[in-house]
Amino acid sequence: MTPAAGAALRVEALAAGYQPEIEVLAGVTLGAAPGRITAVIGANGAGKSTLLRVVFGLLPARTGRVLLDGRDCAGLRPDQRKRLGMAYVPQGGSTFAQMTVDETLRLGGWILRRRPAELRARLAHVYELFPALVPLRRRRAAELSGGQLRQLSLAKEFVVMPSLLLVDEPTAGLAPRVADDVYALLDRSRGLDITVLLVDQNIVEAMQIADDVYLFGMGRVQREGPRAVFAADLAGIVRSALVG
Repeated sequence: MTPAAGAALRVEALAAGYQPEIEVLAGVTLGAAPGRITAVIGANGAGKSTLLRVVFGLLPARTGRVLLDGRDCAGLRPDQRKRLGMAYVPQGGSTFAQMTVDETLRLGGWILRRRPAELRARLAHVYELFPALVPLRRRRAAELSGGQLRQLSLAKEFVVMPSLLLVDEPTAGLAPRVADDVYALLDRSRGLDITVLLVDQNIVEAMQIADDVYLFGMGRVQREGPRAVFAADLAGIVRSALVG
């Protein structure tokens, strides 16, 4: 499953790290096909979250390329990548405690601030996609549960509909029932023509919604393929992920 020429996202021979001469990513090559959910799984420290930071421009690549719909993103800041259609939901969320749900969503539509009619229409659409947020729209983020905050972090990125959604550990620390709701929301992205690159340690759950899977270990791709290939040896995959 090499990165196809028509992939929404292509990452080629990517190397990156946080300290000189220490590589967290060591020549990673992968692709995320349009309209599909691609899961990156693996142990802590395998480089999964670092991959997303490099793709979104939060950490520079030392070597290699990130291409969005064929365009090389070298030198582009995160805000510039967002304007091209990228959206990023970090593991810790992306909300401010004192902002209300409605204020947070409006922040997600910042680039539409000079087009109020379009912004209102987009906010109405997001509330349709995330109906659980409707009765919470005047609540501050500090008053929300963990599951509600995850929904809000996702919803904020749908105000300006992305073509590529990068999601880092969306259910970390959530109760299983709440986590199921979050996965269901991600699963619905297929109907919105959004490509999802999902980083997750919840291997079994992530594979329920993934179309394609990459197993990371020590900053490299250890194994790749469609979900069916991984599902056939799920126990072995889990063991591989645990040992990094």
